[in-house]
Amino acid sequence: MAAVIRFDALSKTYSSGDVEVHAVREVSFEVQPGEFVAIMGASGSGKSTMMNILGCLDQPTRGRYLLDDIDVSQLGRDALADIRNQKIGFVFQGFNLLSRTSALENVELPLMYARTQQSAKALHARALTALETVGLGKRAGHHPNQLSGGQQQRVAIARALVNEPALLLADEPTGNLDSRTSIEIMDTFQTLNDRGMTIVMVTHEHDIALFTKRNVVMRDGVIVSDILVPKRSVARDELARLEPAPVP
Repeated sequence: MAAVIRFDALSKTYSSGDVEVHAVREVSFEVQPGEFVAIMGASGSGKSTMMNILGCLDQPTRGRYLLDDIDVSQLGRDALADIRNQKIGFVFQGFNLLSRTSALENVELPLMYARTQQSAKALHARALTALETVGLGKRAGHHPNQLSGGQQQRVAIARALVNEPALLLADEPTGNLDSRTSIEIMDTFQTLNDRGMTIVMVTHEHDIALFTKRNVVMRDGVIVSDILVPKRSVARDELARLEPAPVP
């Protein structure tokens, strides 16, 4: 089976006046189907540039990037937009939900940008299935201000899943959440990963990275460490050790 992600000697250089900034330097890297990978590193390490390239939001200066066996390295803007919509689900630190629309309508948004025409009933059905996947089927009619931070992030995850992407990219997905809610979100990710979803997550939190299966550490634009997590934390077990969540 082909890798979902493959970087071949990939580099990204930015020019700032007469100064060149080598954000990523000759990185070769693969992620296989069903992996759950955390990318880590200090500010300026190159992890954000890596995430932008992974998400087809930026293009490499040199080298190749194959996503789900498609060479996306030199694609044009429209083709990259199609790849983002069809192949990648994004989860960000900020939930980026539309405040005046329901959870269901927020999840439907990526479907409206798809090339295939679907009836309103079909859109609703797919969005509701995605919400049920993250345990929020009964909250489909709620607006973001009626949901907790963890619930809003799960709506964002459902939105990322609704197009059935090959890859889920999460950029500091627990950065705005308290400790218990962060573990609940990692439980959602672990459940999705157990069902076969390939996930790549950027995080600066070492305890959160322990919920993944593989940790990749960057420094000065190169990968300095790439290891399988020797003792993976299980979110459901961690939640069981904590005090019961307050009744809503």
